[in-house]
Amino acid sequence: MHTASLLPALPILASHGARILQSNDDGGAELYIRSFNDALNKAGHDVVLSAPAENKSGTGEFTHAPFSSPGRIYSRSSADSIDLEPEPRTDSCEYNSCPANSGPIGTNKTNTRLNWVNSFPVTSARYGIDIFGPLIWDGEGPELVVSGPNVGSNLWVQVPFSGTAGVAVYASHAAQIPGIAFSAASGGWLALKHISRSARSLVYAQLATQLTNAILASGKSHDVETCGGTRLPTETSVLRGGGCRIAVSVGESRYKTTAAADKQAVVLKKLGSMLTCV
Repeated sequence: MHTASLLPALPILASHGARILQSNDDGGAELYIRSFNDALNKAGHDVVLSAPAENKSGTGEFTHAPFSSPGRIYSRSSADSIDLEPEPRTDSCEYNSCPANSGPIGTNKTNTRLNWVNSFPVTSARYGIDIFGPLIWDGEGPELVVSGPNVGSNLWVQVPFSGTAGVAVYASHAAQIPGIAFSAASGGWLALKHISRSARSLVYAQLATQLTNAILASGKSHDVETCGGTRLPTETSVLRGGGCRIAVSVGESRYKTTAAADKQAVVLKKLGSMLTCV
């Protein structure tokens, strides 16, 4: 299993379970995400699933979107992932998990924590963060977003096109919520009805849950200590503050996320005389 994590700041949550938003790019009725859903719930977490209505593998990169149709506008989300407002379905969802003509979004009638969005992975995650999750959590958003496990690996040149990775990047960068993307080397899509007969889905679900629990238990990651605190302002908050301001951020090039505190400290030492607190 391959895991990519984008964790800007994470409180200690494992003792009471976390509000977790699940998504993927293989569809919400695919076996891997449902096995993971079961495992997270059994571990005591408060889980809401919001995933595409059908398989949207390989749609994590904006330039690979189909041409726009009238009334549909593509939005550039984090790392150029496709974010497109959903349209009503005319046929049934993946594995007949919803009937034809079900509208643009839907919720499982027997379990309101299971939701689908007739669009791309990032869009489904956005709806989960902004709409489905707060409906369950009394207006609160998720504390963590998990994506996958993807059916098949996401390595090297596959990553920019991965909807699975795109969800985690969107969560961390655009929504400012820690995100983790999981990918499983074993391929072959299966419907959720096979959950009791697929050893590989159960193994991947357990491994992903163990890693999720370990990250949650590790506690919050701090920025470098400066300006009387250990949490730096975001670039957005600096630039929206008005006046003539410049934001300097130290990035981790391997994962497109904020660098660790020790690396931030190196830059702070070099540029400290030019910087001011806001």
